[in-house]
Amino acid sequence: MAFRITGLSPEPFRRLFGLPDDELARLGVKRYVVDKPQAFPCRVEMRDAAPGETALLLNHVCQPADTPYRASHAIFVREGAAAAYDRVDDVPAVMRARLLSLRAFDASGMMLDADVVEGAAVEPLIARLLANADVSYIHAHYAKRGCYSGRIDRA
Repeated sequence: MAFRITGLSPEPFRRLFGLPDDELARLGVKRYVVDKPQAFPCRVEMRDAAPGETALLLNHVCQPADTPYRASHAIFVREGAAAAYDRVDDVPAVMRARLLSLRAFDASGMMLDADVVEGAAVEPLIARLLANADVSYIHAHYAKRGCYSGRIDRA
């Protein structure tokens, strides 16, 4: 079954790009200068920010549904991220390299199923979850820290 993975839109974060650190702190946001590879996964571009780039750590409502599964958590956004990742049947390297928790939701935002998988072997789990006609979408989270990674839909 074909699937589509999308990152977050950069629009809500653009107002933060370039703000002074004290202003970011007032908004509950922290800027980091990336000091090592594969440590700051951008949720817009679905790639790890490179050493020397800057990333913003902020809280994001990843599941806005008015259900018990409403959720928010910390995410990184590469400062200056311009375009959301949006590909069909292509798992980004940032997901492939991590342990993932996939959470399948119905149209009202109720969780129907969930499982954990190594990112290198995620396709069979995506197929199994999307085989349930009641599943409307899947949220991928990085299992170790619990952070939202990206959205998976039927293509």
